[in-house]
Amino acid sequence: MNAETITFASETLELLGSGALYWPRENLLVISDLHLGKSERIARVGGALLPPYETRDTLARIATDLHRTGARTVVSLGDSFDDLDAARGLDDADRMTLSRLQAGRQWVWVEGNHDPGAPGLGGSFRGEVSTGPLVFRHIARPGATAEISGHYHPKATLSVKGRHISRPCFMFDEARLIMPAYGTYTGGLRWHEPALRGLFGETAFAGLLGDRVRVIPVPALAPRTRSSA
Repeated sequence: MNAETITFASETLELLGSGALYWPRENLLVISDLHLGKSERIARVGGALLPPYETRDTLARIATDLHRTGARTVVSLGDSFDDLDAARGLDDADRMTLSRLQAGRQWVWVEGNHDPGAPGLGGSFRGEVSTGPLVFRHIARPGATAEISGHYHPKATLSVKGRHISRPCFMFDEARLIMPAYGTYTGGLRWHEPALRGLFGETAFAGLLGDRVRVIPVPALAPRTRSSA
């Protein structure tokens, strides 16, 4: 399994190359920002017609992570659906797939800004979740510790041999960890943007997704940038 093991809040966590996080001690899988139903929502509001397969692809990747980890609890950290109408509009095949993934597991939907209400698709719905020393919520809170959140869709931007590379990534320091977006149709916020980088201390790390999770230091904000944030 493509994973990088880190210690966070004295707990051993595995950053998976898919963008999920696995907590072995609790046999718990964390996913964030699935944005299921995004193509349907965009078409509904008169936007571009995207191939309507992202929900199926995202659910298939969740199934793979559940098979590889054997997780018995799943926490989805908000914006699981692109909006609540997208949740209600899932087709029967996707509903059946989701139901199979939930069978025999504890499944928790955490409230997001895109889906501020129970989706009515099994599992339980919570504003946030605390398990052991860790707290799970959608949007990071300044000053929080031992916090795992989503919302920002972080991505790393690197220059390698004259080529610019952009990859979704985890971001973390000793106090918080922000998940990458798991959904197939999701963009991202660059890691140096003050709204994201300013949530972390001077020393922070990124776990870049790919065939192998690669953990590297996150560049510090320049003093000028930090003071203008």
